Amino acid sequence: MYIAFLLLWIIFNGRITWEILLIGLILCTLLFGFCCKFMGYSIKRDIRLLRRLPLVFQYVLILIIEILKANRQVLYFITTPRYQVEPQIVHFTSSLKTQMGRVILANSITLTPGTITVGQEGNEFYVHCLDKEFAEGMENSIFVELLEKMEAMD
Repeated sequence: MYIAFLLLWIIFNGRITWEILLIGLILCTLLFGFCCKFMGYSIKRDIRLLRRLPLVFQYVLILIIEILKANRQVLYFITTPRYQVEPQIVHFTSSLKTQMGRVILANSITLTPGTITVGQEGNEFYVHCLDKEFAEGMENSIFVELLEKMEAMD
C-alpha cells in the first residue's frame, strides 16, 4: 500500500524531482502509519498481497481468455440459425471458504458471456447459462482452482 500511495503522489504531481519525492516519502509514511494504526492495516497484509500477485495475474489472463472463447461461442449461436439454444439454470456448491472468493467467482461467471450468476447464498450458486455447453464443469472450473490456491496462501 505504501508503494501505491507513493506512485499516486508521483502521478498526481506529474513529474519527479528530489523535493517532490522527499515530500511524497514523508507524506506516504504518515498516511501508511495512519492506516496501520486506525484502519487495521499491516505490512503482513501487503506481503500476503504481493505473494498472491502471480496468481492474480494468472487469474485475470485466464478470465480474459475465457471471455474471448465464450464470445466466440455466443457469436456462433447467433449466426447459426439451425442451432437450438438450450438455456439452463445450474445450481452448484462451491468449496471456497471466504466471502471475497465467492464474490470474485460470481462476478467472473457473470463477466463471461452466456452465463449470469442469478443467486449466491453462502456456498450455493445459481447460474443461468445460455446453453448446456456453458453449464458443464462450472463447479470445478479453473476459476475455482485458482481462487482455492489464493485462499490457501493465507
